This record gives sequence, structure tokens and C-alpha cells, in this order.
Amino acid sequence: MSPSFRELFERFEELNREYMVSRWQSGLQKEAARQEDALMAMLFLEALGVENPTGYYTLDLYPEFVESFHRWHRKMGMDTFPEPGFCC
Repeated sequence: MSPSFRELFERFEELNREYMVSRWQSGLQKEAARQEDALMAMLFLEALGVENPTGYYTLDLYPEFVESFHRWHRKMGMDTFPEPGFCC
């Protein structure tokens, strides 16, 4: 019995995924681990009362992201942001 077109396509897709993903998988895993480490450090530093070290360096970015933040909180169902004077 010969394989159907769907089975051939699934095999091809699996081989393609293994070929394409396996080439980049170790790099992607390293980057994911690095980002997770950075996130954990930021979360726990803040939880322990240490000021967020990125706050100073990202202060200049706030004006650029106010409009994006406004769209985001409206998308999340908040017509106005609860903190007064922040963006609305």
C-alpha cells in the first residue's frame, strides 16, 4: 500500500522541521535560557527591594512607548489606565 499524499506531506514537513529547527535549536535554547535568567534576576531583585537596574537606562524610552502602552491597556479592556497621569 503506497502512502497517501497527506502522509507524504507530513513526512516531508517532519523532515523539513528537523532539518531547519535542529540547525538553530541549540542557539535558540541558549538564548531562551539567557532571557529567562535575565527575567528571573529582574523579578527577584525587585522582590528583594533592589532597584531595577534597567530603570535608569530605559527612562529615555518612555516617551516612545507611551502611545503603544495606551493601545495595550485599551486592548486589555481598561479604557483608562488606573494610575493617574501616566498616559491617559
